[in-house]
Amino acid sequence: MIDYSPFFDTLKQKNESTYTMIHKYNISSSLINRLRNNKPISTTTLNDLCRILNCNVEEILIYIPNEEDQKL
Repeated sequence: MIDYSPFFDTLKQKNESTYTMIHKYNISSSLINRLRNNKPISTTTLNDLCRILNCNVEEILIYIPNEEDQKL
């Protein structure tokens, strides 16, 4: 499972908020909702978030093994 909780920690560290992401950087509220609920996002969006926050991917997401993951 991909978990986006590091994104919200990074927001705090960068003195940003979901409000500024939406109103200053034109990130949709539906994307913020997807992040809150650990729903899939595109790599293009991931790239945009890293660029906006000037951070690495590890500061946006973390992989957590989960029983519900697709069987390989």
